[in-house]
Amino acid sequence: MTTNQDQIIIQQILEGDTKAFAVLVDRYKDLVFTLAIQMLKNREEAEEVSQDTFIKVFKKLKNFKGDSKFSTWIYRIAYNTCLDRIKSNKRKQNTVVINEFTAHEVKTLDNALSIMEAQESKQAIQDCLQMLPADDCALLTLYYFEELSLEEIGKVIGVKANHVKVKLFRSRKKLTTILQNKLEPEIIESYARERK
Repeated sequence: MTTNQDQIIIQQILEGDTKAFAVLVDRYKDLVFTLAIQMLKNREEAEEVSQDTFIKVFKKLKNFKGDSKFSTWIYRIAYNTCLDRIKSNKRKQNTVVINEFTAHEVKTLDNALSIMEAQESKQAIQDCLQMLPADDCALLTLYYFEELSLEEIGKVIGVKANHVKVKLFRSRKKLTTILQNKLEPEIIESYARERK
């Protein structure tokens, strides 16, 4: 979807054609829901936050200046709406102990993620992502699955691209710990079965 097409629809809505808003909702509902489910880890809450996000988008549509992609603007609203929900629920997030990792080990994780996807182990990664705190899960989802650039993610979460890079590095370290804890026992068990 090009920005020009979005701008045409936005203009129609601002001129009073509220039915045109359904087109935007249809176009971006999956993106918003994916981010919400990753952050909130609860389908019902993700659906509620998705609805809240689009209500906010409708109310704030006149504020969209077009200096970023419309999808980035919607991601930012969805991200902030998820954070508000997490704060209001005061839910305790899972914590992960971070071991010392080198840049080489994090690069190895990137390679491992690519190999796992190639071997159709996407579900294992998704399960591990669900064990991360919401903000880490959102970062990795936006970067790996939605393939947003550092600059786009920065606009979504309201920080500079360099800070996104640091946060992404820390999130990958946490994911590495989870992957090691989850996958190493499976590898050991598999090896033991082969030796019998």
